[in-house]
Amino acid sequence: MLSPIQVLCSDITTLSLEPEPFASYTEADIISTVEFNHTGELLATGDKGGRVVIFQREPESKNDPFSQGEYNVYSTFQSHEPEFDYLKSLEIEEKINKIRWLPQQNAAHFLLSTNDKTIKLWKVSERDKRPEGYNLKDEEGRIKDVSTVTSLQVPVLKPMDLMVEVSPRRVFANAHTYHINSISVNSDYETYMSADDLRINLWHLDITDRSFNIVDIKPANMEDLTEVITASEFHPHHCNLFVYSSSKGTLRLCDMREAALCDKHSKLFEEPEDPSARSFFSEIISSVSDVKFSHSGRYLLTRDYLTAKVWDLNMESKPLETYQVHDYLRSKLCSLYENDCIFDKFECAWNGSDSVIMTGAYNNFFRMFDRNTKRDVTLEASRESSKPRAVLKPRRVCAAGGKRRKDDISVDSLDFTKKILHTAWHPTENIIAIAATNNLYIFQDKLNSEMH
Repeated sequence: MLSPIQVLCSDITTLSLEPEPFASYTEADIISTVEFNHTGELLATGDKGGRVVIFQREPESKNDPFSQGEYNVYSTFQSHEPEFDYLKSLEIEEKINKIRWLPQQNAAHFLLSTNDKTIKLWKVSERDKRPEGYNLKDEEGRIKDVSTVTSLQVPVLKPMDLMVEVSPRRVFANAHTYHINSISVNSDYETYMSADDLRINLWHLDITDRSFNIVDIKPANMEDLTEVITASEFHPHHCNLFVYSSSKGTLRLCDMREAALCDKHSKLFEEPEDPSARSFFSEIISSVSDVKFSHSGRYLLTRDYLTAKVWDLNMESKPLETYQVHDYLRSKLCSLYENDCIFDKFECAWNGSDSVIMTGAYNNFFRMFDRNTKRDVTLEASRESSKPRAVLKPRRVCAAGGKRRKDDISVDSLDFTKKILHTAWHPTENIIAIAATNNLYIFQDKLNSEMH
């Protein structure tokens, strides 16, 4: 995967997310989550304005072999609206925190989307025929006077322009006191879980009025609170297993067969702290912002502020692999604390074969690490470097005081307002989606694209 990367699609003017290069954008336009479906044919993004945009991959064309793989807008809909909790006098943002696709069972697609408090199940379906020739309705749909009906006809289905319909099927509300940070669909495809800062709930997809609390770390006295839940995910193959991460840098693997309330974990993954490296920022930068099971289910990928780590489920004492994402920021932690960047939550992703991992950084950079060759690359998602079909050039950041080569970027000139927090990898192909503020970039491995 770490061969040159080719740009597939970087212009999303049809979304009005950035109509003109360098045009201003609003807070509502910032992309807050990105997710491929199980086949990779659909890609969904959610933004801070509560909207969900679904992209569909174009089928391969004999006339234009390069068009295969391009993603175009399939449907756009408003998932969540801003609300107000009158009991607590709190505004509830419409921002989409997470999107998760359900595996396709029929012609329709289903996805879950959540803001801070409410999860919704959406049905996405196509209609390309319409019924005509009703006996008791006219063409406008109005009921006819029965006395005017002199003969009976058989209604027929006539072709029409393709229409994508999105409809809400379930609303799962009022189960979380704190902000929902993650949702995960179980491998039984019947249940899913939602996690907030202190609790994890288990839901059945058909039941909206009740859920089961499976993890509760809230202390009797909130003054005794020492950590919060930051992310959670079900095992991809075993429906009884799930993992959740904490702000203390720990991972807990839980087995729902052991007890209804999984307060006691089956395994605790924690890296011993080096006392000599301890500082004021140690606990903040060790907080896990994302956790992902590998497709095989054997490994866990986690991201904290400065590193990405791969854990083996059979080894709790330390990570199997540790990758430095932007170690050159270690000397900048004080200023990053002052501008709140140190609290940014970066996500991480596996490729389809679990051999490469990807995560974001600042200055619209994203990083890839090959687990087999131990090679890594830094790439940039920006309009200037991402013209269609262009090959991305590897970038290099020069640490403060280090030797600077041509085209190196000084750590002092990094733009911390441009950050890539959300990334997604196609489940089987080397196609990646990168959310950079209000722009979505889709890249493909050059070798892979030349095969078409």
